[in-house]
Amino acid sequence: MTMFFPRAPRLLAAVLALSIALPAAAIDVLPFKDRAEEQRFQNLARQLRCLVCQNESLADSSADLAKDLRAEVFEQMRQGKTDAEIKRYLTDRYSDFVLYNPPVRGGTLLLWVGPFIVLVIGGIAVATIVRRRAAVARTGAPTTTTPDPAGDDWT
Repeated sequence: MTMFFPRAPRLLAAVLALSIALPAAAIDVLPFKDRAEEQRFQNLARQLRCLVCQNESLADSSADLAKDLRAEVFEQMRQGKTDAEIKRYLTDRYSDFVLYNPPVRGGTLLLWVGPFIVLVIGGIAVATIVRRRAAVARTGAPTTTTPDPAGDDWT
């Protein structure tokens, strides 16, 4: 392999180094009192959604807003607030969307049920298409052999 790609080992090493360094860059260096406080912070940050990235947790995001929210969560932890109080503060400010697992209630019902509704609609659409094609195949009806009114093209 090195005969055809002499730089492959170096390139692979660089890619691996970057893949390790990039997630580390997303983590803020915060002055935790002890390991328990750090674990509590990381657990809480994993339960919160980055409002910019939307598909990443607050712990994984490198967006500027995520950094600010992590600092806010850390500051509130230092003020002695519980996890529930911190979540309530963030949901009051940013709505239930900031939570990775929003509570089931009227405003979030579509978030919980929506994917299943889309799946059912898709299943019905596929079943309808398959039945129509099977019916056409049984009757032996031609599918696309009608002449064009101009007489030149077949569609």
